[in-house]
Amino acid sequence: MADSSASNLSQRWSLKGMTALVTGASKGIGHAIVEELAGLGATIHICARNKDDIATCLKNWEAKGYQVTGSVCDVSVPAEREELMKTVSSVFGGKLNILVS
Repeated sequence: MADSSASNLSQRWSLKGMTALVTGASKGIGHAIVEELAGLGATIHICARNKDDIATCLKNWEAKGYQVTGSVCDVSVPAEREELMKTVSSVFGGKLNILVS
C-alpha cells in the first residue's frame, strides 16, 4: 500500500516539462528549493553572485541527473537582472513557469 501511495504522490507532484528560475540558489533555502524542484522533474536555471559556487552546484546536480543551468547575477543590479531575463528566455525558449526569488 505504501508503494502505491508513493507512486501516486510522485505522479501528482510531477513538474516534468516545467521550467523554473531560482535566484540565490547556490546556498541555503535557494539550494534546497532547486533540489526539490529538480527532484520533481523541473528544468531549472539558477543564478547566484559567485561563479565558483554555481559551478560546484551544477556539477553536483548533473551527477544526480538534474537538468540545471546557471549564470552569475546580482539581482540587486538592474542591468544584471535584465541580462538574466535574456539568458533565461534563451535557455527556456521564452517559457518560464516558476520563479523563486
